[in-house]
Amino acid sequence: MFASTISNVISIMHKYALLAVLSGGLISTAQAVELTAKSPAHRVALVELYTSEGCNSCPPADAWLAKIGSKVSADMVIPLALHVDYWDSLGWKDRFGDHAFTLRQQALADYANTKVVYTPEVFAGGRELRKWSTASAAESALQHINAQASPVDIMIKVTSNEARGPRSYDLTAIARDIISPSTTTDPKQTQNAFVAVYQNKLVSKVAAGENGGATLHHEFVVRRWLGPFALKAGMVKIQQNISLDSIGGDVPVDQFGIVTFVQDATTGEVLQVARLALDH
Repeated sequence: MFASTISNVISIMHKYALLAVLSGGLISTAQAVELTAKSPAHRVALVELYTSEGCNSCPPADAWLAKIGSKVSADMVIPLALHVDYWDSLGWKDRFGDHAFTLRQQALADYANTKVVYTPEVFAGGRELRKWSTASAAESALQHINAQASPVDIMIKVTSNEARGPRSYDLTAIARDIISPSTTTDPKQTQNAFVAVYQNKLVSKVAAGENGGATLHHEFVVRRWLGPFALKAGMVKIQQNISLDSIGGDVPVDQFGIVTFVQDATTGEVLQVARLALDH
């Protein structure tokens, strides 16, 4: 009990030390520390919301996703909001929109043998969740994912890198197939890892388009999308340097987080996901 308490205190001290480094604190490079996160033994549900500030039916879905993220443990559900760009022609250009997210949504639709994409559209574990607004249906779908053993193990590590800047850090993400030994892994069963850098507490005052005059609030908005990184012999190690100033120089570090997930490239199913939040 005492040893566990000491370990928890040290862990908390390390987390705050890293935030001080990333926020431009006075901690030297020699004192740089690490944050880590690891996926659990069961599958975590990755919830992807495809949304747009140019769509007047999206704000309720944005609010639903924010509620999921604040109420449900990251060991059970991890939400991401991906803003598409195909409504930018309606009079309001979504500053968070990215064509890569439009392509991602289209790819998920292809797995379901449909060419129809729309906003708001929700996917859970790589599968469309049409009844996301019905609490019982959404809860049932997410619990079904959580009830399964995970075939993949994910570890995320963030290390401050003051040499590159006070708001720069090195990311290491490792994903392993823990079901099939690397010697017997079927080469046709391709698995890909992805990394998303998200931001919370975003506010937009929309001046035109379908949401003209509205003030919109967003959580878990993807600002950087990295991948795919193919698992080879059942494993992949991703190493990237991420500068927060390249995303938003005036935004506090505690609004950011890292998500890593692994997807079956044959079926589109998201096998496992982990999150490392910097808001500790």
